Amino acid sequence: MAKQDWLITNEGNCLAFKSPREWDLLSETNPYRLYRFLVELEDLINQTEIRGESEEALLHNIRPLVRKLILNVYWLKTNIPDISNDIGTSFSLLYDEPGFSLTIQTEIMLPQTSTSIHNHGTWGIVATLGGQQKNTFWRRSPTSDFPDKIEQVGEQIFSSGDIISLMTDTIHRVEAIGDEPTITLNLYGETLSKRFNFDPITHQAKKF
Repeated sequence: MAKQDWLITNEGNCLAFKSPREWDLLSETNPYRLYRFLVELEDLINQTEIRGESEEALLHNIRPLVRKLILNVYWLKTNIPDISNDIGTSFSLLYDEPGFSLTIQTEIMLPQTSTSIHNHGTWGIVATLGGQQKNTFWRRSPTSDFPDKIEQVGEQIFSSGDIISLMTDTIHRVEAIGDEPTITLNLYGETLSKRFNFDPITHQAKKF
């Protein structure tokens, strides 16, 4: 299956985009380093803010930059976290610096492991490095009695090579499917106070 780029909107719509050619993403800087990616990413975010562009436009520009990182920095694919708990998921933080508000990490999920229904309260990029994940999407559907009510709008399976981008209020649930663990590279913007878990039965939302 061809590699695919995706945008998941705040309404849970799953939009597909053609991925750039790998040839066009080969770095002229050899070797290409994680720190170069972080500098390019920070410059891109700052330029987007200066131009007053939308979050959707920002994500369109970040996706090829993440593909460039994965293509040129091989060790990312081998930096697999150890599963040391009974939850079935584990993370490895790749970069942490005081005052730098972005999060970049690798994650492993064992087969049949799933997350809660949640948003991230910020934009996000998830690149599938191995395995398959099924994402189920919701959107807000508030009523006077239940201001945090949500409704399911669709689902999509993502495979190795796919990159999805999530907007600030994209609501989803992730499940690792198939017979092998799912490995992903996750990148998130600055999370403020808008990250929630959602209960579709009680129509309640609790801070993540």
